[in-house]
Amino acid sequence: MAMPVLVSAETVEKLLQYGELVPRLEVALGKFSSGKGEIVQPVRSVLAIEKYNGYLGVMPAYSAHDDVLATKIVTFYLRDQPSSIPAHQASVLLFDPEHGTLKAVMDGTVITGKRTAAVSAIATKFLKPVQADVLCILGSGVQAVSHYEIFTEMFSFKEVRVWGRTKENVDRFARTVRGPVRVCSSVKEAVLGADVIVTVTMATEPVLFAKWVKPGAHINAVGACRPDWRELDDALMKSAVLYVDTREGAMKESGDVILSGAEIFAELGEVVNGDKPALHEKTTVFKSLGMGIQDAVAAKLVFDSWNAQQ
Repeated sequence: MAMPVLVSAETVEKLLQYGELVPRLEVALGKFSSGKGEIVQPVRSVLAIEKYNGYLGVMPAYSAHDDVLATKIVTFYLRDQPSSIPAHQASVLLFDPEHGTLKAVMDGTVITGKRTAAVSAIATKFLKPVQADVLCILGSGVQAVSHYEIFTEMFSFKEVRVWGRTKENVDRFARTVRGPVRVCSSVKEAVLGADVIVTVTMATEPVLFAKWVKPGAHINAVGACRPDWRELDDALMKSAVLYVDTREGAMKESGDVILSGAEIFAELGEVVNGDKPALHEKTTVFKSLGMGIQDAVAAKLVFDSWNAQQ
């Protein structure tokens, strides 16, 4: 039996291109929400490591449509002080679905960053207002960078604003991205008048408030992946039309949804399938928690691209 291939972060970065990833993820979202059972994916299993303020998550998924079987193992840690160690670290294990053989172990941190941003971009494509000139990113870490990259690639914003918790992180973000960005000193400054807002913070209490949000804006809420963490206040959650990646996951894991009591209007996959409308004239929130099938689809794309070059 052949040893599994080890695929580094650098290789994943090179092989995982948004132009190929986005359409595959859009199909996967639709298949997941179709109700036909083509995708099997339990809600993420999470183990708390209370001593170190961290969590270990396991995210298996199988797609009969793509014939892909994979699981992601991810850790995420809340840190009081800035650290050179990423808050999120991950590995993806890709299996032969017919025999159960492990085919590849690959860096999952790059996959997580890119597939999460790609799904936010899909949601934005459907839900953003017709006239969308100003993009606001709250957060300045890895996810902020990946969202900046794909959003400026897929959409034509006239201005991009960013806010971060620390000046060090915001300065690093500004040096990393390839393009103009306006650094804001407060969340309010960044949000006022923005047409599309992305929240990619490690906040456990709300940082984005309805009173600052432009009517008709679209929000991609990506952080706050625990049932007692928040990024958005109750007023925003209850007044906006709420879309999620998975109802089951949102009702178990999303503090923004659970604690506000907001009603879920649709899964994003239902919009992709045409089963639920994209109400882009309304203020909309897409609550993204991440799905194992997104990692599986991305991992298969990386592996197939790697295989083609051998």
